[in-house]
This record gives sequence, structure tokens and C-alpha cells, in this order.
Amino acid sequence: MTRSIAIRPIRSALFVPGSRPRAIEKAAGLKADMLILDLEDAAGPDEKAEARTRVSGALSSWADCGTVRAVRVNAIGTGLEAGDIAAALAADAIVLPKVERVDDVQAARRLAPDGPPFWAMIETPGALFQLREIGEAAGDLGLAGLIAGTNDLAKAMKTTGRAALVPHLAQIVAAARGHGLIPLDGVFNAYQDADGFAAEAAEGKAFGFAGKTLIHPSQVAGANAAFGPSAEE
Repeated sequence: MTRSIAIRPIRSALFVPGSRPRAIEKAAGLKADMLILDLEDAAGPDEKAEARTRVSGALSSWADCGTVRAVRVNAIGTGLEAGDIAAALAADAIVLPKVERVDDVQAARRLAPDGPPFWAMIETPGALFQLREIGEAAGDLGLAGLIAGTNDLAKAMKTTGRAALVPHLAQIVAAARGHGLIPLDGVFNAYQDADGFAAEAAEGKAFGFAGKTLIHPSQVAGANAAFGPSAEE
């Protein structure tokens, strides 16, 4: 049986590079609802082994800051996933990148039968066609949420601009909401563009996302404000 955590709002989910000890240390004070130690994109091929050794220390340093402590492992099939998941068993959540089908989540759960909830990143065209099956299996596999991996999805579809992804973002939200999962919007890359971030966050909330994944500490406050309840709510 997988572990469960209390349901709480996830307005802001900040990726923290597993290759940068100083970033890990500073993350505890950022007031993000979720901190995701990133062993995948933020750690190069020569950095992955060392980044994995930082998992335990990061989880300990974040233990008292009130955040959901997550680890993004390397994808199923890379040969790195078993070691990453084993290192992340004490986390509150494990983020699975490039989930293509239910089989990927099943394979991860076999590596962590009593482990924390999973969050599946939807970032390939093939995954879009499997959303129903992934959602239907969520309860049995301990899946807590879906994350739109907009950068990789746009690259795989050979498109540019968020407008081209809108129908697919709606699919992700519908699959999550229809199966009791939490949907998180993708990252906004131009972290120095505060106005652009605010506009995309407002759009994401209008689409039905519960929160947004982030690449920079400066985006945390904006995400918390954008996805927080209004005065009327």
C-alpha cells in the first residue's frame, strides 16, 4: 500500500536543481507549496550520481518548512530510475517524467510498493492518448497528480507558442479533474518577465489548473498569488 499525504493546495511547485547545493539550501525559505529536487533535467549526465547523493540531505533540510517535499527521478527506461526511486522513498512525493502509458507508472510502483504518491508528467504526444487509462489506474497506483510538461511537449510536437498547446492542456486538466487528481501547469521559461509570468499564471488558473510548476525562486510569490483563493472564494 502506498503512503498518503494530507490533501493541500499546491499553488507553486518549484524545481530545485539537484546539482546545486546552494539552491537546495535556499529553497527551504521560499514558501513554495511543493519543492521538487530535480535529478532529471537539472542534472547533467556527469552530475546525476552526485545529485542522487543529495536527496537525503535535501529532504531533511526541507522537513520543517511546511512544503511538500518531492523528487523528480529520471524516466522509466533510462536505467537510472531504480536508484533514484530508492533514494527518494522518504520523500512526500515522487515526480515521474515522460510518462507515456500506465505501464510506466506500474513499473515505478513496483520499485516503490510502499512508497510515496506519484505525480506523472505528461510531456509527449503519446501520453495524451493514454490519459484516460492513466487516470483510471490512479487509485491503484497511488497517483496524486498530473503535471503538464510544456517544454518537452512543444518540442515533440514541433510547435512554438502556448496557443498551440491549449487543446492538450485542456486534456490534461480534464483527465486530472475527472479522476480526482491535481493538475499543475507547465513552467514559464522567461523568469525575468514578471508580467508575462503573471499573464500565463492567470491563464493557467482559468484553464482549471490548481497551480504551476516553476523554474526560479522569483516566481513563487506570483504563483501563490495567482492560484490562491480570491477574496470572494
